Amino acid sequence: MKKTKLFSILKLLRPRQWIKNFAVFAAITFSGHLFDGGLFYKTVIAFFIFCGVSSAIYVANDILDVSKDKLHPFKKFRPLAHGDLSIPLAIAITILLTVGSIIGSLFITPAFFLIIIVYVILQLSYSAFLKHVAIIDILMLAAGYIIRVLAGEFATGWHISVWLLLTTISLSLFLASGKRRQELTLISKFPASQIAATRKSLSHYSERLLDVYIAMFATSTFITYSFFTFFENQTGFKPSFSILFPDYLPTFLTRKWLMITIAPVVYGLMRYLQDIYEKHEGESPEKVFLSDRPFFISIIIWVVLLIFVIYFINPANY
Repeated sequence: MKKTKLFSILKLLRPRQWIKNFAVFAAITFSGHLFDGGLFYKTVIAFFIFCGVSSAIYVANDILDVSKDKLHPFKKFRPLAHGDLSIPLAIAITILLTVGSIIGSLFITPAFFLIIIVYVILQLSYSAFLKHVAIIDILMLAAGYIIRVLAGEFATGWHISVWLLLTTISLSLFLASGKRRQELTLISKFPASQIAATRKSLSHYSERLLDVYIAMFATSTFITYSFFTFFENQTGFKPSFSILFPDYLPTFLTRKWLMITIAPVVYGLMRYLQDIYEKHEGESPEKVFLSDRPFFISIIIWVVLLIFVIYFINPANY
């Protein structure tokens, strides 16, 4: 019985969602300080603090939505909606995680503490009423991703470029739109009244409108990331492997090596679109990340190429 209850509590915390919190590593990775012991340690702590506070928000959301989740084809199996855990216990977990995370953030930096407070306020506002407002709900979902990236900046003092920030915004809006599109697909066979009862904002969207949003933000993600790879280093990368890259080769072979990371990004975007429209997945981005092997491999390739270019091809440029 105890094991069953512990499993239900773990399920309530949604540890699979913690994948999103790796976004806090963006600042030290792209600034060339991933292997700085002090900054890496601080970022790891920031990661776990975000895991705690994000889980607290998920639990709070489940408390507020318990009656609506019972009407949802998949959410009805969540611990609170299914009756596996009590509401008082869930409230206690929420308070414990929120207070613990806020106190922990005080030991990182004042700016990180403030962004944790902002995250909690925005996410609680989203859970309480903003998720019922069309368009605003997508913007608030995207804000959750963006804040994670900014939290990494505030925790370490290192910043990402403007183009990478624009990429983060575009990608966040793309994922949020894809999530709403898949949610609408899942309950499209329900009567309009039941759709509104499950999630009010969904009744204000059409599949065609969400398709436009998805296409728009997928395109902007590709464009902004491409600009990031081109403009990130105006002097270009000059590989130190003189045997492989002798001086007489054309100039473009010794410049803009970060642009090779565009390939896995484009593949990942196309694969994710396929997951949304062909496999009817996308309601849970982290589920796609873990279950779609080709998509997962493209992410790994992107990370490997990114680290290789930034840290091994003339890292002095960083």
